[in-house]
Amino acid sequence: MKDTIRTLHPDKKQGVNISREKYDLIHRAITSTLSQNKEMPLMKLARAVEKELRGKFEGSVTWYVTTVKLDMEARGEMKRIPHSRPQVVKLVK
Repeated sequence: MKDTIRTLHPDKKQGVNISREKYDLIHRAITSTLSQNKEMPLMKLARAVEKELRGKFEGSVTWYVTTVKLDMEARGEMKRIPHSRPQVVKLVK
């Protein structure tokens, strides 16, 4: 059986089970990208992560970025900039 993680959701909705390996890859890419850029619109972040992982990741990078982003918000590692349209996110220090 593959190692999985049950993600959390900031609105206390049910999370999903995903591969720990994929979670870790996406988490590292998000953290690295936001460390360099401070804050970013969510879709720009997803495109940057996709570019960083090109050829190293199988699956929908955008879906995984959204899922891991929600988990990071629920764990207090990331937050949304209030009232930003499109949604802008940043790491919590």
